[in-house]
Amino acid sequence: MGKEGTNSCDRHIEVTPSDIQDLNDDVDSWGANGLNGPCTVRDLVNRIGDKWSVLVILRLGRQPERFRQLLRSVEGISQRMLTVTLRSLERDGLVNRQVLGTSPPAVEYSLTSLGFSFLSHVAGLAHWAIDHEAEIIECRKTYDETNS
Repeated sequence: MGKEGTNSCDRHIEVTPSDIQDLNDDVDSWGANGLNGPCTVRDLVNRIGDKWSVLVILRLGRQPERFRQLLRSVEGISQRMLTVTLRSLERDGLVNRQVLGTSPPAVEYSLTSLGFSFLSHVAGLAHWAIDHEAEIIECRKTYDETNS
């Protein structure tokens, strides 16, 4: 059993304080603001931290899709939540909404250039989660066994 306040699965000690400083150099203004208040970083973390945005971005990163295609392909999302998510992503400039001149009218969604620039980071997060899935599951199991 690890020391109190530590995670026995924490084997990633290769990150040094100078590495962390390098990663944080670009967020000095946010830190100077006490890490609160209106902030692009906080807004973006809220966006990728919601339940559906990352899945929609990853899906649209493959190809533009119509609303119904997205609804079928993003498992578990309701029509209302897909609408809300797409509107938020459109508002942030990550998704483009195009009304097609078909009968009946259809709407197609695609990533904007800003959305594509964000996609590589979201995809990196997704790949990291996939690559470390077994380790995370094992850490959860160990934690649950020692803390139940």
